[in-house]
Amino acid sequence: MMKNLITAFPQHIIDATEQAKAVTFKQPRHNIRNIVICGLGGSGVGAKIVCNWLLDELKVPVVVSNEYALPAYANEHTLVIGTSYSGNTEETMMAIQEAQALGCHIVGICSGGQLAAFCDANAYNCCIVPSGMPPRAGLAFSMVHLLNLFVELGFCKAEHLLSMANAAATLTADLQVIQLRAQELAAFLHGKVGVYYAETKYEGVLVRARQQFNENAKYLGWHHTLPEMNHNELVSWGGGDARFAPVFFSSGDLHPNNQKRLEITMAAIEKKAGEIFVLETKGATFIERSLYYIHLVDWASFYLADLNGADIMDMEIVDYLKGELAKLS
Repeated sequence: MMKNLITAFPQHIIDATEQAKAVTFKQPRHNIRNIVICGLGGSGVGAKIVCNWLLDELKVPVVVSNEYALPAYANEHTLVIGTSYSGNTEETMMAIQEAQALGCHIVGICSGGQLAAFCDANAYNCCIVPSGMPPRAGLAFSMVHLLNLFVELGFCKAEHLLSMANAAATLTADLQVIQLRAQELAAFLHGKVGVYYAETKYEGVLVRARQQFNENAKYLGWHHTLPEMNHNELVSWGGGDARFAPVFFSSGDLHPNNQKRLEITMAAIEKKAGEIFVLETKGATFIERSLYYIHLVDWASFYLADLNGADIMDMEIVDYLKGELAKLS
């Protein structure tokens, strides 16, 4: 099932774009001065990626909240977007209910569940995405609908949706190349501890990468960004060795100073780890390059699951957590 869902990622982008065209949004009653996107896991990471894409364009502050509560500044001038694939995420639902009490402008993105019912009962806009997938496989739908929402409310340019469509075409055309590189990445990570580095603007992509290796391959690792890691984590590589598998996302669009930092950092860490993996990307825009990375890493997580002998669909430990939490309610 997961192999089919990963294969379908480019088609999901196309399908989501068609769905988004049919959605119309109510204009907020009050001027929007800040935005809070509430979401966790596979739902929340799409919001982080989209916020990275629009950091140089959005004129109001935006935060992605992975918590039960909203920031203290939330009020009637706040746009609160609840993104939950199932529509039943406990933390997101509590935050959305708080948003209602504070008079925030609310929009939902989900496949159904409590969030869809809540939005319907209160006449809030809600983007309904296809159900029946693990949340991590619905990434394309959450990203497209969130991006379209920003376009429709006048926060960003509509041309970004064209970048999504262009990326879908590239991913389809480059499938064999992507799969081959993904197999190489999986082999590099196998038996070691993965460490993922990129420039700060790609942090959402790094979080997605770590999550995919976590969930699909049952594989631990961590990530950090440049230049921040140069001010702390780089020092810890004094104790680094061949147990670690450093992966550098060299996207070709870094700030010139960060490009220099990347090159120096790669050389320094290679001496400690013995080997590094440099992952390049493809695309004319930031969005296209990000989606290329996402699709390549999704495939790598699939191949690493096979190398690890892991059940890619197994979520037993999460089911246990939910069961224990349910006993408390």
